[in-house]
Amino acid sequence: MSPLAGIRVLEVAMYGFVPSAGAVLADWGADVIKVEHAVTGDPQRGLRQTGRFRVEGDPNPNIEHANRGKRSIGLDMARPEGREVLYDLARRADVFLTSFLPQARRKLGIDVEDIRAVNPSIVYARGSALGPRGAEADKGGYDMTAFWARAATAASITPPGVEGMISPPAPAYGDTISGTNLAGGIAAALLQRERTGETSVVDVSLLGSGVWSMGHAIAVSLHLGSAWVGTKPGVHGSPTNPLTGLYRTADDRYLAFVMMQPGKFWADVCRHVRLADLADDPRFAGAEQIAANTEAGVKLLSEAIAKRTLAEWTERFATLSGPWAPVQDSLQLGEDAQVRANEYLLQAGELELAASPVQFDVTAPRLRSAPEFAAQTEEILQELGMEWERILALKAAGAVT
Repeated sequence: MSPLAGIRVLEVAMYGFVPSAGAVLADWGADVIKVEHAVTGDPQRGLRQTGRFRVEGDPNPNIEHANRGKRSIGLDMARPEGREVLYDLARRADVFLTSFLPQARRKLGIDVEDIRAVNPSIVYARGSALGPRGAEADKGGYDMTAFWARAATAASITPPGVEGMISPPAPAYGDTISGTNLAGGIAAALLQRERTGETSVVDVSLLGSGVWSMGHAIAVSLHLGSAWVGTKPGVHGSPTNPLTGLYRTADDRYLAFVMMQPGKFWADVCRHVRLADLADDPRFAGAEQIAANTEAGVKLLSEAIAKRTLAEWTERFATLSGPWAPVQDSLQLGEDAQVRANEYLLQAGELELAASPVQFDVTAPRLRSAPEFAAQTEEILQELGMEWERILALKAAGAVT
């Protein structure tokens, strides 16, 4: 059984961040009802252009990634009839999940006290741009602004001398990371409720998630009083370790070594790249000598690795004892045997989607497609015990789709 089977989540959220938390909860077995505006739906449904890619028709990966496995109801919460339906859904829910800003929550009657008034035991979860406290708590934002730019990743990854900043590597990058954090917080709050009967308000922000993601570098920076500085693209990497960095192959691909104990792995690497004579070279006899002669070591390894293709090195390095990896793009990753063996990519309807990263009992989650807009409206209303006469009246009033 999925760990959250039987848990009901009411999601009132848009775009990528908070809906991705709902997607993770759905992957874990929760019944997630996505509330969308009765006419316009989630604005994310209109997103067709991401970077240089444009998606025409359906299914649309731009909506599927963060919304797979949910059910959708079209609801106008601004109408009294629509708000009553929302409250009926909240009474039956274990979690209320929202991305709405404080002013909008108060205006629509969906703030903590409003939802707790109809369901005192509900876990109330909020995703925000900049956190629930401080002068900017009421401001919105996106992963580009709050996670990437403000939380130090952009400046830390942009090399000196480069104008502007390096952009995020992919759409919803910070959204997806932050959404996973929010899903984890909700799971912890559900466990607390089961053990103690106490309910929590769970908060995760894009800014806080960005700070956490950069936490190691931030700690070093604050301790030493110096900002973390990015390295120039294409260079080896470490100035003190030839076994931590990038190497170009004969077919202009790259592989990455990350062997933090170079003295332990040097001889084995030398044998694998057919430089066995370097294994006993006094310049590389131990960690100190390797550090002192990093430039020479990088030159020797670069020349050797440049003689063969990545495919050849992949076969040869199958027995290499130290950690290494091919540098892959988003299409090449789909052919990675280890990704496939662990079912990190799964079929969801017509599309292949990335599975959320947690597995239980060595079993991948079962993915389902995202719902079409308002597709389960009538089904959900009938589950509330409504007769068709009431449903039709709600439709006539514009309260539901």
